[in-house]
Amino acid sequence: LSILLSLLVPAHAARSPDCGGILTPSGLSYRESGARSLSGEGGQQLPSGCRNQVNSVKVSELSLSLVPDAGLRLSIDVDLGITPAPSTTKVMRLSILADLHVEMNPEGNLELVTSACKPTVEEVQSTEEMERSTTPKSSSSDTDKEINVDKICLEVSKLLLLPNERLISLTAPFPVTPSCQVQYLPLAAPVFSEQGITMSLQTTFQVVGIAIPLPVSPVPFSMPELASSSPSHLTLAFSEHFYTSLFFALEMAGAFNMTIPSPLTTATMAQKITQMGSLFQEDLPVTLQAVFRSSPRVVLEEGKAALKLFLTVHVGAGSPAFQSILSVNVDMAAGLQLSVADTRMMISAAVIEDLELSLAASDVGPVPDALLEELFLPTIREEVPAQMNVVLSEGVFLPHISSFTYTDVNVVIHK
Repeated sequence: LSILLSLLVPAHAARSPDCGGILTPSGLSYRESGARSLSGEGGQQLPSGCRNQVNSVKVSELSLSLVPDAGLRLSIDVDLGITPAPSTTKVMRLSILADLHVEMNPEGNLELVTSACKPTVEEVQSTEEMERSTTPKSSSSDTDKEINVDKICLEVSKLLLLPNERLISLTAPFPVTPSCQVQYLPLAAPVFSEQGITMSLQTTFQVVGIAIPLPVSPVPFSMPELASSSPSHLTLAFSEHFYTSLFFALEMAGAFNMTIPSPLTTATMAQKITQMGSLFQEDLPVTLQAVFRSSPRVVLEEGKAALKLFLTVHVGAGSPAFQSILSVNVDMAAGLQLSVADTRMMISAAVIEDLELSLAASDVGPVPDALLEELFLPTIREEVPAQMNVVLSEGVFLPHISSFTYTDVNVVIHK
């Protein structure tokens, strides 16, 4: 299988998005609260550009704002208790304004970098003076000389180390089954707009460690427009092609090859198909073996998703040697239920909406479709979705970074 898959992979796979996400301004504000705790971790380092002894550090203001078509603006105000002489203490306000943007590094990972950084320092009034007026004193030239711009801006860059480590985890491969993995790869740096931060992703599936070629998407994918009133922090969108690719990868991994027990025996089948009696001298349990004759397909309609399956079910008996009696083509459609738990998308095949059986091959002569349905339809209707749901029960990891989870999720399906 490994050799076969390696031969199938094109030398230069077409790169086009099949899913993506938008971090909304409200989501950015939520992330900003995380940045506040982050500033506390590095706060003691921020004033290291001052020569005087710093005996207190208080981050009084931190904001992260969206700059459309550019990136982010980080604003930090830090109050410093400085002792310039043994018997005196004064409070200095260190203000840092930094512009940030996101790049793709050569390894294909997103990286938050500082594009501009401007620190300023001014002396704040004493406690008694602040009770009478809130106007800060003008910066003195002595104070300005104490600012080591390069050193302070270096410390601002250090604040980005942790978020960048988490951004790297976005492209980590996640297991779907023991032999199948999924990986979300950004195609370019995110786009910054009033709507939020939009990222286009391409899904790659690996089977036994080798990337598999996916069916070509017939429709270009783009992120849907967000409602301006949406309270969501993050919106993810997955194309029809994403779901079809997922089931294609699971099929290639052999996850959906099924052995289905049947309530029938060779003797009970012989009551309906007389030629059976000459094939088996003893009464044996009948088993069904299902394989895909064509890749599964997912169709998204307004408000619902359907999974279309194209199977060949071999009917036989005998163990360990399986002796085929006849083969049945099965075309079926099942509704898909989608939900989210923690960082995984939960997918399950639900109600069977359509099921057709037809004879593909037979060692016992012609068998009418009506008889095939009588003998096998109830078992196939029940067992095929049940066994597929066992494979899908672990869920499929969604794009996420470490220390992150999804809550209060609303799933909407569009055509």
